[in-house]
Amino acid sequence: MNEALVALALVSSTLRTLLLAGGIVFAGVAGLDWAVRTRRINPFNGIARFMRTHVDPRLSGVERQVSRVGSHPSSTPWWALVVYIVLSALLLAAIDMVTSLIGEAIAASSLGGTGILLLAVRWTFAFLRLALLVRVIASWFPSLAARRWIAWSFGATEWMLRPLRQVIPSLGVMDITPIVAYFALQIVQSLIESILFR
Repeated sequence: MNEALVALALVSSTLRTLLLAGGIVFAGVAGLDWAVRTRRINPFNGIARFMRTHVDPRLSGVERQVSRVGSHPSSTPWWALVVYIVLSALLLAAIDMVTSLIGEAIAASSLGGTGILLLAVRWTFAFLRLALLVRVIASWFPSLAARRWIAWSFGATEWMLRPLRQVIPSLGVMDITPIVAYFALQIVQSLIESILFR
């Protein structure tokens, strides 16, 4: 198992370097494409022709989304760069999370039954906090909330948010119950761990 941790750490380190280098290249390409789209570079220039034939077709999906929300198509390269940065951060966070989970599993297995129980408690509360986070982010994008790959977060958290909504008033359009639930989960986890593992 320790070999798996070392391999994941190596993959994470290599991937960080590759994603950073890719981000720098992507930012340069996005800047050139933006300059072509806004005619800061002559549209009959070789660079402009290259961008139109090789880069713009790859950004067509992002351009459709940008146009759909009412933004100007010339901002497409910058939005594509934002998407790249967000997806890179999510990928690195996922690898770090897997590394952390494997490390916790190794530590728990060395403690025997108590360690396994502690691991189950920690993973359960980590899952609930993740579900809250996914639900909050999905609430910012109403079209995402109906998607099947997001709906699980509503099922995993509604049981704790519904009673909180009856007690805690919303602040205008802002529902603060997920924030309260997040901190409540941390407190409950600490209490359970202190009772079970003194």
